[in-house]
Amino acid sequence: MLQKKPSYPKGGRWRRALHLAFPYRKAVFGILLITLFIAALSAAEPLILKYIFDQLGVNFAPRPLLLGVVWLAVIGLLREGGTGVTNWLTWHTRLGLHYALLEATLERLHRMPLSFHRTEGVGAIMTKLDRSIQGFIGAVSQILFNVFPAILYLGISVVVMMKLDWRLALLVMAFAPVPALIATFAAPEQIRRERSLLDSWGKIYSRFNEVLSGMVTVRSFSMEEMEKQRFLDNVGKANDIVVRGVAVDTAFTAATNVVIMLARIAATAFGGFFVLRGEITVGTLVAFLGYIGGLFGPVQGLSGIYQTVQKATVSLEEIFKILDVQDHLGDAPNATEVKMVRGEIQFENLHFSYEQTDRPILNGLSLSVPAGKTVALVGPSGAGKTTLLALLMRFYDPQEGSVRLDGKDLRTLKQGSLRRNIGVVLQDPLLFNDTVRNNIAYGRPQATMAEIETAARMANAHNFITRLPDGYDTLVGERGSRLSVGERQRVTIARALIKDPPILMLDEATSSLDAESEALVQEALDRLMKGRTTMVIAHRLATVVHADKIVVLREGKIAESGSHNELMLLGGYYASLVHRQTRGLIRNEGEDVLHAA
Repeated sequence: MLQKKPSYPKGGRWRRALHLAFPYRKAVFGILLITLFIAALSAAEPLILKYIFDQLGVNFAPRPLLLGVVWLAVIGLLREGGTGVTNWLTWHTRLGLHYALLEATLERLHRMPLSFHRTEGVGAIMTKLDRSIQGFIGAVSQILFNVFPAILYLGISVVVMMKLDWRLALLVMAFAPVPALIATFAAPEQIRRERSLLDSWGKIYSRFNEVLSGMVTVRSFSMEEMEKQRFLDNVGKANDIVVRGVAVDTAFTAATNVVIMLARIAATAFGGFFVLRGEITVGTLVAFLGYIGGLFGPVQGLSGIYQTVQKATVSLEEIFKILDVQDHLGDAPNATEVKMVRGEIQFENLHFSYEQTDRPILNGLSLSVPAGKTVALVGPSGAGKTTLLALLMRFYDPQEGSVRLDGKDLRTLKQGSLRRNIGVVLQDPLLFNDTVRNNIAYGRPQATMAEIETAARMANAHNFITRLPDGYDTLVGERGSRLSVGERQRVTIARALIKDPPILMLDEATSSLDAESEALVQEALDRLMKGRTTMVIAHRLATVVHADKIVVLREGKIAESGSHNELMLLGGYYASLVHRQTRGLIRNEGEDVLHAA
């Protein structure tokens, strides 16, 4: 079901990712100019120090000292001003790039097949996405805004050091490759650590999200302490990876600093010797020591770029796992909008199986649902009932056969317009942590308050809503946790009513309700179903007795179909289900109906 785009080399991924920064090219160019200017100012600072100390060695006039100090102050002020501007522009660019990445990835996440979300887990997706985007943006910022100034500063430093004294320059430059070699040696371990941490935190927060969502189950089994300890143990293991990594990084950093220290000591020793022999001035030695920082700072920065790029590649892999996964159910190029729906549905010779299993869920099934009629689907779990509704919503396409709406293959219709014409009420009524008003108007945000109230009244929800602390402005809690199941279900029915769809799908809409709530919900459903093409999944057969047609599914095929009375006279699988559920409470003699209905 899931297809991937052709894999890209690392460079290809980077080119695609950096393309997202293209709208901010002016800001990037401005940052580069300013940072290059700052690098040039910093490179001039040791030369001013040389001038000051050389002048102090010749005479004791205050003017050279004052002039040098003024220039140092000017350079410092210009540098701080430029740094402030670049920081503002950098954050502007970082936030823009962050927004662009979120826009691209969230669009893909909303369009991916449901199987992806079920496989990956909500917590894992969000954690990996957040950490990956942050890691990548940090890498891009370092590459764009640190590399070029470092290269300029390094080039200026080498040239000036050669002019000051070529012997000292060669001595110091002999140490320069060592930090780069250390960084290259450290990079593989850092990359493995980054990938391991990203995977660990994804698993930790995936489980954490499940625990918080299932807190009732956790508490009912008295597993709070165990779940807390499991979370903390896993966090501890991830922190151990970080601590070991810090120890390794500290060792590599210490080794690099020792190399720089040796270079500085060697330059000081040989430079002092040259000063004593009168071959160079004190000012030259002071300037030279200043440029050592100008040499090794960029060398360390450029060495770190390799590590940064490698670690950012791990982040890019996670980002492009989302961006490169293609849902084959995209709209066809010539797909048309759904207009003037009558509601006639045909399932023609459907063959379907999920990719996780080779077992066929639907095996040559054909079914016609006339416009405005109610068809109930019954049968054991795994018979294909929910799959039929998923195919009608076009969450999947059949491997063989077709699903048609008013004679048109769903693959020729735009998915968004198709789903806008279908209302859904599920067994588990999901509400968002928002007001009752906004939950009802979710499918039609422009609905007026009068329309919202009318829908609530028809759904038998208005009375209990007005008793809530803030009425229609009451927050319902995460997944509607502040309302009872029956109240949540009536709000979802109101949500479907205000959408006013010509097609309705009910999936076990009353199975988890008490008798009183079920009566209220069933009454609301009867209003909702009136005049609409309706497909109902129900295990409680008392709720489907009055359906125009009852279809019994077994092993992906239609085993029986007809009205309740017809199926009871047939005495087949459906009749056995009825007798099993009612234990003889149903009398069926030709035209009798279910007394419990």
